[in-house]
Order: sequence, then structure tokens, then C-alpha cells
Amino acid sequence: MDKLVSQVGQWSIEKGLHQADSSKQFLKVTEEVGEVAAALARNDKDALKDGIGDVVVTLIILAQQNNLTLHECLQCAYDEIKGRTGQMVNGVFVKSSDL
Repeated sequence: MDKLVSQVGQWSIEKGLHQADSSKQFLKVTEEVGEVAAALARNDKDALKDGIGDVVVTLIILAQQNNLTLHECLQCAYDEIKGRTGQMVNGVFVKSSDL
């Protein structure tokens, strides 16, 4: 995984994306998230796989543009959720503070 993340980072540098406006990059993130939603709605596993990959690529670049790494962002999120309690409500995990 680290190698792939590094390859995506290098690709974005080669394309000049690493210095682009991160608000524009976020538009790409949301575009790709929409493709994931469409794949789920159509039960299209191949499109889902591609869409999830595209979301990760756009997030790697968004992090890079803001002098962050995917690893540190994921670690930050995990540190926040690792002790979280809650329960499933209609198929969605709801944290205790929101119950």
C-alpha cells in the first residue's frame, strides 16, 4: 500500500497536481464519491472497485496539496474512533454521543 501511495504522489507531482488549488481537488473527490454512489445503486462491482480506488487517489492528492500524508490523516481519524462506543441503527453505526 505504501508503494502505491508513493506512486500516486509521484504521478501527481509529474502532472503538477501537488501544487494545484486544493478546493478544486476536493471537487474531484466529490465527483469520484458520486461515482461510488452510482456503482452501488447499479450493483456494479467493477465500477465500485474503480470508484473506491479513484476516491483514494483524489484523497492522496488532496492531502499532498496540504502538506499532509494519507497515513497521518488516517491515523488521526483512527485515533478519534478507536475507543468510540455506540450502536447500529438501521444499518448505520451511531456514536453514543449522538444517541
